[in-house]
Amino acid sequence: MTKKNGFTLVELIVVILILGIMSSYAASRYLGKSSFSAYTYQEAAVSVIRQVQVNRMQSNLHDESGDLTPFILSVKDQCLGSLYSCVQNDPNITQRSDLIAIDSGSFSAREMCPTNSAVDSVSFDLLGNPALDKNQPDPKVQITIDDGEVVAFLCINSQGYVSKGECLC
Repeated sequence: MTKKNGFTLVELIVVILILGIMSSYAASRYLGKSSFSAYTYQEAAVSVIRQVQVNRMQSNLHDESGDLTPFILSVKDQCLGSLYSCVQNDPNITQRSDLIAIDSGSFSAREMCPTNSAVDSVSFDLLGNPALDKNQPDPKVQITIDDGEVVAFLCINSQGYVSKGECLC
């Protein structure tokens, strides 16, 4: 019986599969930002908004009784997070859990139904509901996340629920 030198078909297929997986991962790292980045920011934004809401509900401060800056959601240009964290000029700002800072792209917010006016911050009451205007009975806030290629939306309804997608009137 003679022994043949070489690889089996299964070994060759496994090596080709491993090389394919590694090359697709490497290619995605070198081709620049993914078209999924707006959706990644969308997931992170839901978490940050809920964190600001919960912090506000646990603060037990009334509007007249103290500094509410850490409990106001700021939605400006490249920063979404607590107003306190967005105005800091800290070089380690990206290490905070109560904000998202992006290099390219922007965040914006609109008060929906019926006013459709731009807002740059959202206050929450002690129940976690958005408290924009006392005269508007059903405030909804739509947050737009634009990464330059893809646009994603979030909606904060009048009961404080944060959902993905556009606000419906």
